Amino acid sequence: MTRTMPWGPGETAPPWSATLLNLLAAVLRSASNMLEGRAQRLAEAAQAEAAAAAEQLLEANVQTVEFHPMYRDGGAPEGALYVNGVLVGVISGVQRL
Repeated sequence: MTRTMPWGPGETAPPWSATLLNLLAAVLRSASNMLEGRAQRLAEAAQAEAAAAAEQLLEANVQTVEFHPMYRDGGAPEGALYVNGVLVGVISGVQRL
């Protein structure tokens, strides 16, 4: 004797744990979308700032811009940025351009 299994939808409601997981997933998706938008705005602002700094260097008729990573020149500080032979700053965390 073989018993047949019903293939129709079940009449029971989903468990609370499934509802809670779906709600948590929706919250995480919306938080992710919010953070993605924030990161994009920050990246655009940083890019605009870098473009303005580059434009300022071009207007100043800079002859030479040098970058000295630590592994190349032992005497130069790591990430040293020179403009016309004058140290103008240090780029932290950057070892290569």
